[in-house]
Amino acid sequence: MTVARLQRRLAEFASARDWGQYHTPKNLAAALSVEAAELVEIFQWLTPEESARVMSRPDMAHRVEDEVADVFAYLLQFCEVLGVDALQALSSKVDRNEKRFPTTGTGHSME
Repeated sequence: MTVARLQRRLAEFASARDWGQYHTPKNLAAALSVEAAELVEIFQWLTPEESARVMSRPDMAHRVEDEVADVFAYLLQFCEVLGVDALQALSSKVDRNEKRFPTTGTGHSME
């Protein structure tokens, strides 16, 4: 399955239900934020150790996978509406971060 095929499938799903009218950049960004918050909620009160083991619990793993899917779906729909190539955007961002944050042997983050 490719990103383009998933975007097409999501667009067809929304179109068949006449949801396109609601899939504005503003609404999709808000929905993406809500779904990301639902993912955070799963981990909110877990210790670092518990959070590292969350996928070993089938009930929790299912919730995490569902929320990841929701976040990814809204992100792909957002990119589709605005014409953003998500893979190219990520690749360009990694390129910029490699220049901004040269290897130092310490931790790293993507900003």
